[in-house]
Amino acid sequence: MEGALIARDRVGVQDFVLLDSHTSEAAFLSNLRKRYQENLIYTYIGTLLVSVNPYKELDIYTMTQMQLYRGVNFFELPPHLYAIADNAYRVMCSEYNNHFILISGESGAGKTEASKKILQYYAVTCPTTEQLQIVRDRLLLSNPVLEAFGNAKTLRNDNSSRFGKYMDIQFDFKGAPVGGHILSYLIEKSRVVHQNHGERNFHIFYQLLEGGDKDLLCWLGLERNPQKYSYLIQGKCAKVFAINDKNDWKIVRKAFSIIDFSEKDLEHLFGIVASVLHFGNIQFEEDSNGHAIIRNGMQIKWISKLLGVHLSILQEALTHRKIEARSEEVLSPLNVDLAFYARDAVAKAIYGRTFTWLVNKINGSLANKVGFLSSDATRKTVIGLLDIYGFEVLDTNSFEQFCINYCNEKLQQLLIEMTLKAEQEEYELEGIEWEPIPYFNNKIICDLVEQKYKGIISILDEECLRPGEATDLSFLEKLEEKVGDHAHFVTRKLADQKTRKSIDWVDFRLLHYAGEVTYCAVGDFSFILFQVLCNSKNAIVRDCFLLSELDNRRRPETVATQFKNSLTSLIEILMSKEPSYVRCIKPNDNKEPGKFDDHLIRHQVKYLGLMEHLRVRRAGFAYRRKYELFLQRYKSLCPATWPHWRGPAAEGVERLIKHLGYKPEEYKLGRTKIFIRFPKTLFATEDAFELRKHLLGTAPFPVLYSIKLEACWRGALARKEAKKRTWAVQTIRKFINGFINRKKPLCPENVEFVRLVQYTYLMKLRDHLPKNVLDKSWLQPPSILEETSEMLQKICIRNLVRKYCQGVTAEKKVQLQQKVVASAIFRGKKEGYMQSITQPFLETRLSECTNLPEHYVVPVVKYDRNGFKARERLLVLTQAAAYVVEMAKIKQKIDYATLKGKGASGCWASLPSNELERGKDKGTNSGNLLLQRSSVCSHSLQFRVGSGKEGTMVFTVGQEPQIFKAKNGQLTVVRRAGDGACMVCLHAQPSETQLP
Repeated sequence: MEGALIARDRVGVQDFVLLDSHTSEAAFLSNLRKRYQENLIYTYIGTLLVSVNPYKELDIYTMTQMQLYRGVNFFELPPHLYAIADNAYRVMCSEYNNHFILISGESGAGKTEASKKILQYYAVTCPTTEQLQIVRDRLLLSNPVLEAFGNAKTLRNDNSSRFGKYMDIQFDFKGAPVGGHILSYLIEKSRVVHQNHGERNFHIFYQLLEGGDKDLLCWLGLERNPQKYSYLIQGKCAKVFAINDKNDWKIVRKAFSIIDFSEKDLEHLFGIVASVLHFGNIQFEEDSNGHAIIRNGMQIKWISKLLGVHLSILQEALTHRKIEARSEEVLSPLNVDLAFYARDAVAKAIYGRTFTWLVNKINGSLANKVGFLSSDATRKTVIGLLDIYGFEVLDTNSFEQFCINYCNEKLQQLLIEMTLKAEQEEYELEGIEWEPIPYFNNKIICDLVEQKYKGIISILDEECLRPGEATDLSFLEKLEEKVGDHAHFVTRKLADQKTRKSIDWVDFRLLHYAGEVTYCAVGDFSFILFQVLCNSKNAIVRDCFLLSELDNRRRPETVATQFKNSLTSLIEILMSKEPSYVRCIKPNDNKEPGKFDDHLIRHQVKYLGLMEHLRVRRAGFAYRRKYELFLQRYKSLCPATWPHWRGPAAEGVERLIKHLGYKPEEYKLGRTKIFIRFPKTLFATEDAFELRKHLLGTAPFPVLYSIKLEACWRGALARKEAKKRTWAVQTIRKFINGFINRKKPLCPENVEFVRLVQYTYLMKLRDHLPKNVLDKSWLQPPSILEETSEMLQKICIRNLVRKYCQGVTAEKKVQLQQKVVASAIFRGKKEGYMQSITQPFLETRLSECTNLPEHYVVPVVKYDRNGFKARERLLVLTQAAAYVVEMAKIKQKIDYATLKGKGASGCWASLPSNELERGKDKGTNSGNLLLQRSSVCSHSLQFRVGSGKEGTMVFTVGQEPQIFKAKNGQLTVVRRAGDGACMVCLHAQPSETQLP
């Protein structure tokens, strides 16, 4: 925003808050005119955007402009509709709160176009996927359908919205649009049957006749010429040069297919549109009794066919009315005038309810149907777009205009309240004292219209639904009785002599905040429902007219009450969201580019409440900026802050403004912002800044050159960053393409991606290689490196084996060889064998205190040959011989040379001492040494020592381990079930000991 302050003399200021004469309407219009003449159609009032319709194409809505405003601080660029849209979107994404953008103004001011531009901005700038693109298409194409059925040419606008529309755009947690919902308000049903001179009916009628194919028109019983239909020619302008109905029909038909309308839906919908045209061509004549009759039944036959209702019942409903007399119902014939009134009422009711059905159908298509994977992903926020009719004063202001102006009263009240609230909250947040702001509170007018029991709508309900004959004049009398003393209500009877001449007998006048409006009390204020339509075979009509409504004994709500309730609901919706405002202004009534009608614009400025809004914003401070931004722009004006300020930004700003000579009443310092009260203070600072840029500074180096040097350096950095971003984009695209083509043979499309995958895998593999030959882990390779990974794994294992073998000493090699032998003997036979594999063989287990040249020693039990008496001994194995030792005395020595072999048995008993020794005690005749540790069942061992007697040892299983001499004289060894055992026999020389 600051960047354009220097052009204020030529193009005005970009923010009306910076006007010195902020209370002057003339100064306001002058600033608006300056900007409009330079094609600057947007101006701020704080965060409110004022838009003036240029009535010509401007090059400000391009893709470049969208990207320019995307993600930029609100005041960094000139005012634009995209700035409003982007600011709402960014705050929504960062704070996860809901927003709404209120677009208001009179017909022809550009509200509908503004709504379209905002939708297009979100469609282009928000994240997208293939699924989300469908949602965006439906959001965008819902507009042509709603415009076809809800917009019409008026004197002020060729595409005037004749209904109020509120659309919620739903965004997911990533900021992508995922759905929408539309609420419609008070479509102008009276336009269906009557148009003023120079106006047309709703677009869809002309589009259907102009663009519908011949077969469709034939099936609907229509002719292509709109002059044939009474409802289309009352404005005397069925053909408009600026409107291409044929092309618009194609867009609408395409939109129907995208929005998911079935052929059956379209068949019924077009049937209703055609039936409305046929209703308009029904003519009534008077019979001899003065009753209305239909002479030509062709039109009613088409209606009967298209709506699927019985012909005679429909004809009777159009020429009679039902009167309830006590418990009986009587059909009373209508005269011609009442028959025409009934015909038009049916046409309006059908079209109005069909429009509501259409909005609901579109909502079903826009409903969020995108699935999410996480609970956090289900969080959604919305931005609402409210395109609502503006305050209008027509030559004849009907009931519908009364509702429109009442709506604007409510919205004006909301605007002032929320603006005041926002101002007060900002001052409190910044720690600045709040000063009460005087303003016109239009709550008194809203109460006049909507107050319970006393308001105009309540009186209207009472009059419409009371027993007896209610007329427009009786309603007016009731108003005079109930609210006649209200300061903002006047009728001819209550007016003074001067005012009385401008008010008719059937009129009443309200003094709105925007001015006086006279309303005509004559009109259709009643709620009409036709029983014949409830039984229609047309599915849409049947959905619109429910039998349950006829069976409901409660008093039906009037249209006024329905509108009041829907408006109350809308205000509640808006109050729950953060607001943004767009006020649209029509510069002239002739739609001429460049023409600025002061009188017309002054009127709009008044009823849009722009001066009120400006006074609220200026009641405090004209300018407010964060310390960092203010200091960054104006730091060159103070030697203490130029070229760099090292301390806190707030202290730098305080030093700067003291140097500039700000007076205490001209500013306030908040917690994060500086507040400047008067625009002249800001302008003086801006002028000093501009002058400083073009004069030599006090330092040896001119400030101008310093600034230019800084600008050049910033430009160089920006170009470098831009080049880096371009490279990043190209690289990302290249690797995405490589990923898509990763399974193809190596080619230019995937070579970079494949090389990256190879490099990444090899670098990870380097840090996750196996540490030893027993480590079987290996990093899972990508599919394109499976063969390479297998080869590398083999090489790695061989290398680990090679390194291990090189580190094995001769001594360790012998141990390993012994282990191999032991493995062959004991694998599967020794409990706990697998745990012992990792333990190396020990050279000795003898105590250090033993003086013997020990190698291996183990306790054993000797059993005498006579009686098998047990004697504890030690078996010592040395390098030269085996010794049987009793305590410290060597009882027997067996040279290894005398051993002729060794043997092992797979069946042995578990002994308490874990050992068994058997042999001669004397001489060199050695017996057999039996060493325990085996498993399995009972077994016997035959032995003979020398020339002695033979004997038998029996091995068996029992509850307790023991060794004893059995009654048969045999040595019996008992082991516990589950215990393992092993037996080793040493065969010694020269004895002829033989053990099996």
